[in-house]
Amino acid sequence: MKPITKTLAIGVLAIATSAPIHASIGDVPAGEYKLEETHGYITFTYSHLGFSNPVVGFTRFNVTLDLDQNDVQNSALSVSIDPASIESNVEKFNDHLKSDDFFDVANYPDLSFTATSIAMSGDNSLTIVGDLTAKGITKPVTLDATINKAATNPISRTPTIGVSASGTLKRSDWDLGLYAPNVGDEVTLNIQVELIPADPEA
Repeated sequence: MKPITKTLAIGVLAIATSAPIHASIGDVPAGEYKLEETHGYITFTYSHLGFSNPVVGFTRFNVTLDLDQNDVQNSALSVSIDPASIESNVEKFNDHLKSDDFFDVANYPDLSFTATSIAMSGDNSLTIVGDLTAKGITKPVTLDATINKAATNPISRTPTIGVSASGTLKRSDWDLGLYAPNVGDEVTLNIQVELIPADPEA
């Protein structure tokens, strides 16, 4: 896996639907997009015994979006996450999360998400359904996404798509349910990404 800092670039999905393209999306070209490395975040929160809601994230992941503006429902989106990049800001807890109690990164070195359905739910909003695979288990996840902006970045002069997305899941569905229900089984995902052309010269 080629490490690209930070993800669930799911924002890309702004584009994958047969519904009319919002004007802002029409301001960026079709083709392959990737994560802009310095502006991508995938984090999740959960209840810790009811006392707090920790924020944990991943610092390395890859995003590939192939945008087809002639028939956007044919666009393809995939995300690959390195679970060993999990970051809680507590080193001992990071090690525990990487162990076989949780992500078992020694035996399952990849997490992945592949979009299977993308539908516009408003002028700038989408509903994205995809397959999330962790620890060899694949189950569907639904994300609510918002296209923040699609335009030429005024600083980098690069076509850029900015997306925010969120969703909930039960970690026990992926054999990650240790300590539930005392430690919350429900996990809330928060994704913030900016996407740029994979080949700026194309």
